Amino acid sequence: MSPKKIILTDKAPAPVGPYSQAIKAGNFLFVAGQIPANPATGEIYYGDVKVATKQVCENIKAIVEEAGYSLQDVVRCRVYLKNMEQFSNMNEIFAQYFGESPPARVAIEAKRLPKDVDVEISATAWKE
Repeated sequence: MSPKKIILTDKAPAPVGPYSQAIKAGNFLFVAGQIPANPATGEIYYGDVKVATKQVCENIKAIVEEAGYSLQDVVRCRVYLKNMEQFSNMNEIFAQYFGESPPARVAIEAKRLPKDVDVEISATAWKE
């Protein structure tokens, strides 16, 4: 048995480079940074960070569920925002997905994100 397992679902955007949507290693699941891309249409959401954050969280949810985890198993997120002035808008949507059992989190402003999106979020989950 391999010490790590690649997780891939068509319910989240396919990787566009040499990386995996997620890697399961032991009890941990490491989810790659997700951008607001609709996996069904390929459309990327710009302009409204609330809509973008919702799509990002849906992508993360699809990946963790494919691996047999839930959002309640997420123990850490890293949030990258194009503009920190959008923090409260992002946070409002983030809380709808993670408010019940919030993970540890860091949020930083990044000058430029892939595809010039407004938000990108990565996640780490753990369960027995």
